[in-house]
Amino acid sequence: MSIQQIAVKYTAVATAENGRDGRVATDDGKLDVVVNPPKEMGGSGAGTNPEQLFAAGYSACFQGALGVVARKANADISGSTVTAKVGIGQNEAGGFGLEVAITASIPNVDAATAQSLIEQAHQVCPYSSATRGNIKVELAIA
Repeated sequence: MSIQQIAVKYTAVATAENGRDGRVATDDGKLDVVVNPPKEMGGSGAGTNPEQLFAAGYSACFQGALGVVARKANADISGSTVTAKVGIGQNEAGGFGLEVAITASIPNVDAATAQSLIEQAHQVCPYSSATRGNIKVELAIA
């Protein structure tokens, strides 16, 4: 498999201090948060965590991709939402892995259209492209 080449239009920059139990901030200062492991993983749970940040980014990106495919299909996705659930756990190799469940609520289309739209969005979403073949990603309509 070859690495896909892209024409970069924007580069996000974030720096972490103290890994999962510290702080992460973007170079422009728009994001500056305390990160702590969740209580379920032995942490304080006082701050956010990388999985929540990944879920936020993936859901926003997927919603954007849904808009792209909906415009092409002349589908009304007003009032729609996308929820990403990111799970973390130990893998067979003794390290940790992720899995994602994406659920979209698209109230103004029928179930078959909604399913088609989320499958198409999954093909164009950059987060989906980055995770494809690497982690389990499930799609569902609400």
